[in-house]
Amino acid sequence: MWLVVLAFVAAVVTAIWYAKDDGQYKLGFLSMILWGATIMIFVDHTIGYLMEGGEYLEITPEATLLGIVLVIVALIVWEIALLFEDPKGKFRKI
Repeated sequence: MWLVVLAFVAAVVTAIWYAKDDGQYKLGFLSMILWGATIMIFVDHTIGYLMEGGEYLEITPEATLLGIVLVIVALIVWEIALLFEDPKGKFRKI
């Protein structure tokens, strides 16, 4: 389920980046973080399924929570990148 959660959020952020972003808030960077994690998890699930069998997508509350936690971690990394970039110049005034 964490693959589905990350892929959905990555698709939404990519659509917002394509339609609305002017580069100020680095939505492309967030999109790349999310798509990178999605591809990594896809490869992990595929290799695990081919090597061991079993179910491809784990649909449990724990797997959903893991997907949400991964999205939160991606948002934290994006926020830190925004703080260092300071697109509105808020920290330069201090």
